[in-house]
Amino acid sequence: MSSSLSASATSAGILSAFVGFASSFAIVLHGLSGVGASAEQATSGLMALAIAMGICGIGFSLWKRVPISVAWSTPSAALLATSGLPEGGFAAAVGAFVFAGLLVVITGLWKPLGRIVGLIPVTLAQAMLAGVILPLCLVPFEAVAEIPALALPVVLAWFVAGQINKLLAVPAALLAFLVVLYFHADTSSLTSLKLVQAPVFVIPEFSLSALIGIGIPIYIVTMASQNIPGVSILRSFGYQPVPGPLFSWTGVGSVLSAPFGGHGISLAAITAAICANEDAHKDPAKRYWAAVIAGVVYIIFGIFSAGFVGVVELAPRILIGGVAGLALIGTLTVSVQSMLKDAPSREPAILTFLITASGLSFFGIGAAFWGLLVGMGLKFWMDWKQKGSPSEQVTDKA
Repeated sequence: MSSSLSASATSAGILSAFVGFASSFAIVLHGLSGVGASAEQATSGLMALAIAMGICGIGFSLWKRVPISVAWSTPSAALLATSGLPEGGFAAAVGAFVFAGLLVVITGLWKPLGRIVGLIPVTLAQAMLAGVILPLCLVPFEAVAEIPALALPVVLAWFVAGQINKLLAVPAALLAFLVVLYFHADTSSLTSLKLVQAPVFVIPEFSLSALIGIGIPIYIVTMASQNIPGVSILRSFGYQPVPGPLFSWTGVGSVLSAPFGGHGISLAAITAAICANEDAHKDPAKRYWAAVIAGVVYIIFGIFSAGFVGVVELAPRILIGGVAGLALIGTLTVSVQSMLKDAPSREPAILTFLITASGLSFFGIGAAFWGLLVGMGLKFWMDWKQKGSPSEQVTDKA
């Protein structure tokens, strides 16, 4: 091991885990709280996700000798933050997490389901994601208007650091957030801060409205925004992993972490490149150690997740949402670009985006599902019209 594990791989793994955790754990906490999790349940969910990510990342990388990074599904956490409290409370949300994880398992094992997912146009999946994220991306600026002394330094730190290096933007915002808390919040409670908390088990409840309104959108967003791009990024660096088993095992990890509050894990997209590029190791065959180290660091972060939550709880809720929103602006940019890329699909994409962003709900089912449903209906109708109905084709031939 000592001959294979290098300083560069170690530093790349630590950086990958730090960026992955620091840039989005506030989104996870915000999302879990949005579907009814208590502070203890949200802490348990964060811990379960980080440990599941670490175990899967270590296992995949040692098994395949490929730098396979695993992450929680950040877009899915953003979806939770805008979904609202489901019928049945957090237990129903946990049931939806289990359902989404099972769908990912089946996708890896049964190719027809993967083909069905492939029928969903990428433009519409990205439009749904953009609609989910937009309300959260507005929160930082709402926070500046409401609590400028606290929020403005965080936004400025994010902006300035982002001009230097995009990967530093959110960690810089998080650092500014901690500095602001130190000077403005009552930190006396930190003397009794718990660094470690026992996991909280939640018995899943399976509500049809939650399965459709939360479970299916989580599944679609996870596949379209995390798993499929994660495989593509690895291939761009010359690795050729078979995706089916990876999908299935991340699905298993999601199912096992769900009763402890975890909304789901997936292949990493953004941080995957940190472990897979030449900065991790000049020899591509040895870069997998970076992903192994990242997995170890994720497990450590998971064990001490109660400490992170305890610090974050000192802040006003809108400031926490502001940090989460800043972390999602890059994702929003990519999603908007992707949803408008295909000219014939722009109208369905815009409709999907607007309905999803509206937050409307029918029969207890959230806007993400309805936005995608209406967008796909319009897209298939427009495609059918363009090809021509059977009667029109007969007339043309005559």
